[in-house]
Amino acid sequence: MQYYYFSLNISYHDYLSYYSGQAASVLVVTDNGLKLQLPAIRFRPFLTQLGLKGRYRLTTDKNHKFVSLESIR
Repeated sequence: MQYYYFSLNISYHDYLSYYSGQAASVLVVTDNGLKLQLPAIRFRPFLTQLGLKGRYRLTTDKNHKFVSLESIR
């Protein structure tokens, strides 16, 4: 397993373009400077009235396939 840590600060208003399907992916920059493009739908469970704010951990398998996305505090 591989782990990638990153922070997000996307307002609810800005995320609406992802939620409505106008944008299909979210580009994040990990703590190590790696840019990752993730499907916007993966972030829906974490959306609040404030948007997407906080720290996240992406877990992938050895073939870099998605395993999980978690909010960490």
